This record gives sequence, C-alpha cells and structure tokens, in this order.
Amino acid sequence: MKVTRLFASVCVAAGLAVGLAGCGDKAADAPQAQADKTAVLSIGVSPVPHADIIRFVEPQLKEQGVTLKIVEFSDYVQPNLALAEKELDANFFQHKPYLDEFAKEHKLSLESLAAVHLEPMGVYSKSLKNVADTPEGAKVAIPNDPTNGGRALKVLESAGLIKLRPEAGILATKQDIVDNPKKLEVLEIEAAQLPRSLDDVALAVINSNYALGANLNPKTDAIAIEAKDSPYANIVAIRQGDASREDLQKLKAALNSEALKKFIDEKYQGAILAAF
Repeated sequence: MKVTRLFASVCVAAGLAVGLAGCGDKAADAPQAQADKTAVLSIGVSPVPHADIIRFVEPQLKEQGVTLKIVEFSDYVQPNLALAEKELDANFFQHKPYLDEFAKEHKLSLESLAAVHLEPMGVYSKSLKNVADTPEGAKVAIPNDPTNGGRALKVLESAGLIKLRPEAGILATKQDIVDNPKKLEVLEIEAAQLPRSLDDVALAVINSNYALGANLNPKTDAIAIEAKDSPYANIVAIRQGDASREDLQKLKAALNSEALKKFIDEKYQGAILAAF
C-alpha cells in the first residue's frame, strides 16, 4: 500500500512538473510569438521623392505589424540587382517601361506590385525661358539609359524641337530623330548627373526625382514638361511570385491610399501626381 501511494505521489509530482514546465515554455514563447507577428520588409528607394513617400506610410505599416528597412540608392542599376539577389524585398524608384527593359536585359524575374505616382519629366535651362528660343546647334542633355532616353526624346518632340520616327516607340534613340531643324547636339548623360550638366548645356531633360533633389521644381522651373497622360508612372517592384505576401499587400494598400494621395497633392503641389 505504501509503495502504491509513493508511486502515485511520484506520478502526481511528475505530472505537476511537466505541467509547470509546459506553462513555463508557453510564457517564454509569448514574446517570441509576438515578435514573429512583426515582419521586417526591406525596400530600396531613390532619395526624393520615393524615400519621403515611403517614410510617410512607415508609421501606418508599423501599426499593422510591418517594420520597414529603408535603403537609399543614388542610381538606377543597383536597386533591381539587389532585389533579384534577395537583398531587398521590394524597390521603389522606377517606372514600368524601365523595369521591363532592365529585367529583360539582365534576365531577372521582377514585376510591378503597384503604381504609385507620376514624376513628369521636365526640360530645364539656366539660360533660356522658352524652348522656342533654343539657339541653333545648342547642346541638349538627356538620360543615357534606353527607356528614359527615349522618354526624354518624346518630351523634346512634344516641345516642337525634334521629330522622331513614329515606329521608334519608348526605346527611341538619337538615331530615330528624322527632323532636327535647329541642329541640336543631343548628349546622353547618366540621369543622376543631369542637374549638374545645366552649366554646360542649353537644355537638359531631367527626371523629376533628380530635379527635386537639385531644388528644381518641375511645375515652376521646367520650361517644358511631360503630358499628364504619360505611361511612366513610378511603381513598386518585387520578385515574381511574391505578390501574395501579406507584408507586400499591406505595403501596396498603404501606397494606394487616400491618405497618401492627399500627402502627395499637398507636399508636391502638382510637381508629382498620384497615379492611382
């Protein structure tokens, strides 16, 4: 009888020990479970306006359990390579024609998650107030990458300075110019360096993010500007197959919200336009 009672006591004690250990494990696991609910999403951006836009939605996403790791880039090449190599979860700096061409050229499986805003490309000058006053033989700087170069040539065509072959499309080059009445000398320069080129050229066609970074306002400083129906809306790019990720869907919703649209309208006063 004593043996039986002793055995029962040991069993009860063991059961209590296991139960307590189980409770202890659950308590220890609680902070970890809470930590697991917070996702860290790494996104590469251009400094202006992309970083400003991302920082605006950052608090909203944090409340939804998504912490942003914002990485700034000053060029148009590294963000896509870093995304493809899984160093980033997304990037936000480019329009879809550029993404499509870059992904094709580099054999990368990238796609658009959402369109966010349009940065109208503008024509800037330190010496001219009107494109019609552009002198014969003037130097004109455009971006040296295929899609933005073609886009810039379209802007020059809309301004009445040149004419392009109709079939040239978005990848038009200098060789597609069929009419150049002012005999303009078109120079291809890295996009980030275009604001600095204004001291050396009569005109420069500059992407708005680089213009804003150089304190040039597309709405007030450009002497000609891209039409509002441009297909070059800036997008968030991701790896193909990632679109259904919960953190990326939350990012998409935040970047297509009425709150962000109001922020863009108020902060940029027409220099940048919401694309949703």
